[in-house]
Amino acid sequence: MKIYSVTDPEFRPYGRIVEGLADTAGELLAVLKDTPQPAQGTGYVPTDPALQELPAAVEISEHCFGGMPVQLGWCNGHNTKLNCLEYHRDSEFNLGVEDFILLLAKREEIADGMLDTSRVKAFRVPAGTLVEVYATTLHYAPCHCDAQKGFHVLVALPWGTNTERPLIEKNRTEEDAMLTACNKWLLAHPDSAEARRGARVGLTGENLDVAGA
Repeated sequence: MKIYSVTDPEFRPYGRIVEGLADTAGELLAVLKDTPQPAQGTGYVPTDPALQELPAAVEISEHCFGGMPVQLGWCNGHNTKLNCLEYHRDSEFNLGVEDFILLLAKREEIADGMLDTSRVKAFRVPAGTLVEVYATTLHYAPCHCDAQKGFHVLVALPWGTNTERPLIEKNRTEEDAMLTACNKWLLAHPDSAEARRGARVGLTGENLDVAGA
């Protein structure tokens, strides 16, 4: 599949590059590079105290979320496949120690609770570039550009996101079946581990793989 850059105009419907926070990004990267990286697969931590205690956390809250309480965590590891797509009610901000790839689609492309993976586009994010992924953008775990390096990616979200799913006694809306954690709605590909664990299948078509792209 074609891999665009976040500097290309094709990225504009999905997100933006955040300018003016170079010092903040540098402070975050200095800590992010030492966060654990699985040798295989990916690991995710919603909130990392070492990141949360940085002055940069206040900068992200004020300049990216308008003063909302935020959590700074990470997604690290090695990955080349789509597997799932998720969305939140708010933007997500990402920053990588290494170059990484985001596989993205648009919420409005979901039809009858399903999305065809042919709608998904791939975007390379250069190391050290802070990007906003809009709330209307479907996304999931990053993909690595270099299998030897893998990725260390900051995940900044409103406080409480991706924590325990609220107790819903009975699904009343179409979205309820997709809610897998607090502020996290997920569509799984049938070939994914998430689907085997019971996540709602919402992706049709190929389970995209950027390996060799």
